[in-house]
Amino acid sequence: MVEDEASLQDLARTILEGQGYSVTTAANGQEALAAADNDDKPFDLLLTDVIMPGISGRVLADQLSKKYPALKVLYMSGYTDNAIVHYGILEPGIEFIHKPFSPVALSRKIRSLLDRTS
Repeated sequence: MVEDEASLQDLARTILEGQGYSVTTAANGQEALAAADNDDKPFDLLLTDVIMPGISGRVLADQLSKKYPALKVLYMSGYTDNAIVHYGILEPGIEFIHKPFSPVALSRKIRSLLDRTS
């Protein structure tokens, strides 16, 4: 999970770990890439903020997908739809959740993505 707001990162980690998921966190794209390089187990899903300092969520997902071709991606943002469109996220087939989200909404979205076969 890549989120630059510490309180939201902690909340989302708590929600996901409470559901039994193993969660690796990073505050930005560079930290996420370093975590992927240093982790010996593959990542199944990337939960990333869309708009972050440095590497955007979309660029991060593209880079991590090269290492993990089966990686599923869920983008999140509190920005308006117009801002998200500018970053190329609101396209057909792209999974997205608006912040703030409820624990139930996040859990359902993550489970739905992980259960997909393609």
